[in-house]
Amino acid sequence: MTLGHFLYIPGVFLLGILIGYILGGRAVASSAADRELVARRAAARRARSEPTHEPQHGPDARP
Repeated sequence: MTLGHFLYIPGVFLLGILIGYILGGRAVASSAADRELVARRAAARRARSEPTHEPQHGPDARP
């Protein structure tokens, strides 16, 4: 092996680690945003399904 291999192989290895770190960080951020969106949608669904205790207005309202 030449001296180039002793420099090239660790350099490519470290470059791969750097690229993986960057892409992994993006994936984690995307996953967290997706989970937050799902949680917000679930909270909105629960809020819509809960009965309200406000008085009704309109022709169906009881006197």
